Amino acid sequence: MFTKAIVRRPCRSMIYGLSNANLGTPDYELAIKQHDTYIEALKKCGVEVIVQEANEEFPDFVFVEDVALCTPKVAIISQPGAESRKGETDGIKQLLQKYYTNIEEITAPATIEPGDIMMVGTHFYIGLSKRTNLEGAKQMTDFLEKFGMTASTVEMSEMLHLKTGMSYLENNNLLVAGEFISKPQFQKFNLLKVETEENYAANCIWVNGKVIVAEGFPKTKKLIENAGYEVITVDVSEYRKLDGGLSCMSLRF
Repeated sequence: MFTKAIVRRPCRSMIYGLSNANLGTPDYELAIKQHDTYIEALKKCGVEVIVQEANEEFPDFVFVEDVALCTPKVAIISQPGAESRKGETDGIKQLLQKYYTNIEEITAPATIEPGDIMMVGTHFYIGLSKRTNLEGAKQMTDFLEKFGMTASTVEMSEMLHLKTGMSYLENNNLLVAGEFISKPQFQKFNLLKVETEENYAANCIWVNGKVIVAEGFPKTKKLIENAGYEVITVDVSEYRKLDGGLSCMSLRF
């Protein structure tokens, strides 16, 4: 169960954020309203939300998931693979020290963004992407094993991040899309397969029994409801324009 979530407010410079989505320029004012709704959805799931104010120096600052991996035993500061995002980890250690006794840090030449890491109990799947390299996966694995956890890597070629195309919903249920549907290591799960036209909705978050899902994807919403979950929908259209999803916008622990 999660008790806390860290979020970062979007900044006006988000219009310059990294993106291959080709969906237009984000509307900052609408993004603020959507972020407010996102925070309220987290609160409905029973977590305390810790809010960091925007930093205009970093257009992608709102996507806080990529600066640290928060596990029950240790927090691990990442090493973002995108050059423009490397400074986003500044200050996160100081904040996490309020909640964690154990904190580790990934160091260059490793690169790893926790958007590429999916937690399933005490095991962590690490996607090898353009943002996460083998050295990053190795350092992350070493830290996890130090604290009694395990990890394995997943080869990927289509998605930006591992969790762009999948979300673990606990109880052996794995919401999955695209290239990950046929991956051998995921066949042991009960696969909830997202239809191609709704692939974006594969990125959602399980929080204390509820599942927060992107608004506007009725088939995926129904798929999750049929699996027995209460669903909360949140409009994140402005973050989709930056290749961002629901999991990207918070650190949950």
